Amino acid sequence: MKISKIKLVSILSLLASFATSCAASNNSVKTKTVAKTKTSTVKTPDPKTVPQISTTIIEEDFKVNLPAINREFRGAWIASVANINWPSRNNLSVEQQKMEAINMLNMLQENNFNAVIFQARPSADALYTSELEPWSYFLTGKTGEAPYPNYDPVQFWIEESHKRGMELHVWLNPYRAHHSNGGAVSSQSMVNKLSDLTVRLKNGMYWFDPANPKTQGHVSNVVKDLVKRYDLDAIHFDDYFYPYATYNSGRDFPDSVSWNAYINSGGTLTRADWRRDSVNKFVERIYKEIHAEKSYVRFGISPFGIWKPGFPEGVVGSSQFDELYADAKLWLNNGWVDYFSPQLYWPIESKGQPFGSLLNWWKSENIMNRHLWPGLNTVEIRVSDKPTEIKNQIELTRQILVNDAGEIHWSIAGLTKNSNMLPTLKNGPYKEKALTPKSPWIKSVPLDKPTLFTNDNGVSIQTSWSSKNIKNVFQWVLFTQYNGVWETEILTLENLSKEIAKTKNGKTLTAIAIKAIDRLGNESDYMAKKVK
Repeated sequence: MKISKIKLVSILSLLASFATSCAASNNSVKTKTVAKTKTSTVKTPDPKTVPQISTTIIEEDFKVNLPAINREFRGAWIASVANINWPSRNNLSVEQQKMEAINMLNMLQENNFNAVIFQARPSADALYTSELEPWSYFLTGKTGEAPYPNYDPVQFWIEESHKRGMELHVWLNPYRAHHSNGGAVSSQSMVNKLSDLTVRLKNGMYWFDPANPKTQGHVSNVVKDLVKRYDLDAIHFDDYFYPYATYNSGRDFPDSVSWNAYINSGGTLTRADWRRDSVNKFVERIYKEIHAEKSYVRFGISPFGIWKPGFPEGVVGSSQFDELYADAKLWLNNGWVDYFSPQLYWPIESKGQPFGSLLNWWKSENIMNRHLWPGLNTVEIRVSDKPTEIKNQIELTRQILVNDAGEIHWSIAGLTKNSNMLPTLKNGPYKEKALTPKSPWIKSVPLDKPTLFTNDNGVSIQTSWSSKNIKNVFQWVLFTQYNGVWETEILTLENLSKEIAKTKNGKTLTAIAIKAIDRLGNESDYMAKKVK
């Protein structure tokens, strides 16, 4: 249709005087393609024999300077252990479980979050279909009992998150074998199925022995199984490596069997270094195995916020290095994570654990330039005005991290149980939607430039778009320009069209552009059309 219009304009122009035809040609066609946007009239010498032609013009595929897309990681932890967040009880029907999930996801989407950290394995159990570990007590009220009617919660959360343009990170506790709120230890429990790997702590919990190679092999298989079978965006570990000392009434972790085996085999490390070395090797292994299975799936860890007291100077508190045998600084230094979320659960004005100083210290250790997105204590931050404190922490995080900002809220309950929290965020730092920051160290196949289609409806431009490799597209970014000023809109994958007003607030639509975004936040080239 566009080519025929050009030919018709050319024929009509030949019938006019030479001067008129040249003027018409110079003023009508300025780019390769002509389509429908603006009405122009070409008059012929003989109106009785040649009709008047009315066309609208759009210049296609032209070069523009598009604005940078807003980027920030905005996540929320959703805990299943002890039914903290979801499901709210372990005796809900499947429909009630799904409705709770939908309500949470809708709330996050409406408040411009872009990631969910969903706890799918709270304690060697599964909120998903698994041949390696039993169904979770926290899902059905009985270890090993499937939901009825049967469905896969992880699959459900992934699909519903992606529909809303949000990432779904599957959160696992690698070493906790049974939680004290998890009902009786039954024959289905991994405590009995892998009894040679587990020990009982004084608080009633059971823990896998992290230094036992069989433990590492089992957890590795669980992670690889999830990554292979599910369309997840990341695997996430929290701060529970070796347990906190209070879990065992301050006594040393009971791992004499594996420690004696190490010594008898000629091991020379101290017991503390041996424990840390086991965890270090495990973290490196998981990072490499995830990327070997699917290169685009990221690995994130959320360690305790303090590496050691005195780092940085003046910081006091527990030492994860000495108590949890977690050398989190080493993992960050070596780039064995794709994102790192130290739990900075203290106020900005805390004297012993100042939020800004700790974040700056972790930033100084991020020599491999991985994502550094702190965990915020949205539920229990010890201040009188929690919403204002969390807003200020987000703004301070942006100042420190600049172009790779982000945070994770502990937990979604902190967003829902304080009536002022979401309004404070939505009217402040989360006013606009944001894409997650790119991960440039992860190689990816570039997306094809999408195709943009337009049709003038008189008062609006009916716009649609598509991509050859749409299976690799996660989101779209639509750009509209009014009176030379660009506006940006982040759209979910299922949005493939929009009616765009030709005038808005007294301003005139002058151009339209579209980009595709992959699941790592990478942008395709754009296609633009100039509305004239």
